[in-house]
Amino acid sequence: MSDEQNSRPDTSHQRPEGVSDKTVEALGALSKALETTERARGALYEFHQLTGSADFAVGDAVRLLREAGHDQDAELVEREILGRNVIPGHWTFQLIETYNQTYYRPFTDIEQQLVHRLAQGRDHLYEAEMKGARRPLGGTPRTTMRPD
Repeated sequence: MSDEQNSRPDTSHQRPEGVSDKTVEALGALSKALETTERARGALYEFHQLTGSADFAVGDAVRLLREAGHDQDAELVEREILGRNVIPGHWTFQLIETYNQTYYRPFTDIEQQLVHRLAQGRDHLYEAEMKGARRPLGGTPRTTMRPD
């Protein structure tokens, strides 16, 4: 690949004809918001896994309380904590399902619709243009626009 070819983004990251700076900026802001949503979703899965791990540890505590002869205390923990809903009627997997259906999937669907309608399906135009703008004049092998 020539130096000139390497200094330009691949066509999948080139701004289509007629797409304005404001449109690229708006799609970039939407993409950033979606990335933040991805992180929030990851935190929700982490919450789910940590809560599940804690519930298994509660089960161990119930068993150990019984083995230590504290049957009443074991029954209290078992009755009040073990397998408890995190909010009324919901375990953490249900929170994830509701989040995905109510917020995450509609967000990802709309973001993709706008990328297709406003930028001919070309993702990350804002970031690709930022990459081009931040490269040293002439570039170096470490700052090529695309892989070899």
